[in-house]
Amino acid sequence: MDDRTGTTLHTGLLISTTAVMAWLSGLPLLFPSLGPSAFVLALFQDSDATAPRRVIGGHAIGVVAGLFAYHLLGAGITMTAVADPGSLEGLRLAASGVLATTLTAGGMLATGTRHPPACATTLIVSLGLLSTIREGVLIVGTVVVLVAAHQLLLATERLGARYGERFRS
Repeated sequence: MDDRTGTTLHTGLLISTTAVMAWLSGLPLLFPSLGPSAFVLALFQDSDATAPRRVIGGHAIGVVAGLFAYHLLGAGITMTAVADPGSLEGLRLAASGVLATTLTAGGMLATGTRHPPACATTLIVSLGLLSTIREGVLIVGTVVVLVAAHQLLLATERLGARYGERFRS
């Protein structure tokens, strides 16, 4: 199987893990920043970019920064509600998103947990889409599951390659 096909299937399998969990539980375990994370994990399988500490840590920082910014500036408002142009509510949400993204970038750089999709996570939280502590915990837990599924897929691939070579010899 060529790299493009393998990366495509790996991405699909990873996101399928959380999609099935979301479907079976009814919980928000499938959210936009998981797609880019799954793709990064599949494309750069064994690089520093996919170290569990970076992926999980980046999203955790994004959640914490998003919760802080949202509850400081945008509490009670969501991006899905229609805000009048130039309204105070719109300004509060915009400021929440800016603060959260800035804190996330700085936090990831300070801790060596750079994972760009985490900037999407912080916007999801800071714009009121998944903005409770419970939802923040669910986000981080789902990222842990995604990383664990990635590690399992890699182990399965390596095991299959190792035993496949033995049978060919």
